[in-house]
Amino acid sequence: MAFSAWLSLFTICLLGAMSPGPSLAMVTKHTLAGGRLNGIVTAWAHALGIGAYAFLTVIGLSIVLQQAQWLFQAISLLGAVYLAYLGWKALRSRGGVATSVETGIRVSVWQSAKEGLMISMLNPKIALFFTALFSQFITLSHDALSRAIVVMTPLFVDGLWYTLLALLFSSAAVLTRLKRQAVLIDRISGVVLIALACRIMINI
Repeated sequence: MAFSAWLSLFTICLLGAMSPGPSLAMVTKHTLAGGRLNGIVTAWAHALGIGAYAFLTVIGLSIVLQQAQWLFQAISLLGAVYLAYLGWKALRSRGGVATSVETGIRVSVWQSAKEGLMISMLNPKIALFFTALFSQFITLSHDALSRAIVVMTPLFVDGLWYTLLALLFSSAAVLTRLKRQAVLIDRISGVVLIALACRIMINI
């Protein structure tokens, strides 16, 4: 793969990772509710989901989704239900930032990993990204090394970006201020997640 093509791929992946959405809300939640390690674990679990989509695209996921509309709709429906469930929990502050701050009970690393992976695997926005934009780079990758680069680039870009955010949010000065607004953060996260779920349902 030519460097110019890889640079385009890197830029698209970075812009995708930087766009605000449920992934950002999830990394923020687990960083504040569990600490720096939880935030980093959430980031890399999310990145593994991104890498899985990249790998599936390389082996033909985009073609399957284009020809089997029902499959994409099924992914979208599951994603909408999951986002709505997380949003409802956040609105009630059950297992969210406010609960952690109030009780002093930290979210487990396993819970952070599970939710980080699920939020990427069940997000139809990510599936659409790989189908519509990412798949064009597959045609430029004829050898095994190039295809490996195509898979690993979004994985590492996503993991490193959210790791950076986890490190920022877990710094002492920022963490103290954010925890004072724990209930507000839960409420905003809940509204955002439910709004995204509704939008997905409308577009199915």
